[in-house]
Amino acid sequence: MDIQEYFARISYRGSHNKPDLATMSDIFQHHIQAVPFENLSIHCGESIELDLEATYNKIVRKKRGGWCMENNYLLSWVLKTLGYDVTLLGGRVYVPELDAYPDEIDHLLLQVELDGKSYIVDGGFGMAYQLWQPMELISGTDQPQTPGVFRFQEESGTWYLEKVKRKQCVLNQSTSTPHSAESEACRRVYLFTLQPRDIEEFRGCNAHLQTAPDSLFVTKSICSLQTADGVRALVGWKLTEIKYNYRDNTDLVEIRIIADEEMEKTLKEKFNITLDKKFVPVNTSRFSLF
Repeated sequence: MDIQEYFARISYRGSHNKPDLATMSDIFQHHIQAVPFENLSIHCGESIELDLEATYNKIVRKKRGGWCMENNYLLSWVLKTLGYDVTLLGGRVYVPELDAYPDEIDHLLLQVELDGKSYIVDGGFGMAYQLWQPMELISGTDQPQTPGVFRFQEESGTWYLEKVKRKQCVLNQSTSTPHSAESEACRRVYLFTLQPRDIEEFRGCNAHLQTAPDSLFVTKSICSLQTADGVRALVGWKLTEIKYNYRDNTDLVEIRIIADEEMEKTLKEKFNITLDKKFVPVNTSRFSLF
């Protein structure tokens, strides 16, 4: 494992001599625009290992992406290597269709202490709820970013991440599936506490999420990547491309269906991913990712 090889993977050519907020934010931005959030291994008959060297080989050398426990575990190594004070945290992702959070942790995120302040660094959420910068850990304060306005709300030691939604202009509405959440002004994303976690505590959910029949990651094949001005995502056969805030606080959304014979080319051209094994797209869940 070599930090320069990682920098080459994310096309980062900036300074990294001083562990400050600007450097961390720059590296983070490069990471989310180079490394997809994806669960394609599950739909290629591969297992997702919770092992740092395996994750490094997958993301850095094979130029793949990963889910939260891969992206953020790798980012924790990167930031620690550069001298940052990093703590693993466990979160629980909000399920809008159930209006509930799961009982057990199912999300790995990072807390970084820097110059007397705490920041949340999360490069493993993907889709339109992916943070574009580290967020300062303060309650009730809007923190505008390119994807929208994020904020934390703290209640009795539990922290809630929310995102204020923009209006959307969908170019080809016929391929879009209407969902009641579209009318929400604000979307809950996940909750977490500041209890430090060890990577071993995520082994259970890492196994469960890739094997349970009702797991979102089993019922949907997902690949998303942040771009210079938005996000693109392939869920099953549906490719969604969003340009953030293209006019009047409105996001431009374009959706098209990808044929099986176009899948390999689409993964390469849109996400820079080449798979070793046969990929079988899946989208049987009613859960909405947008």
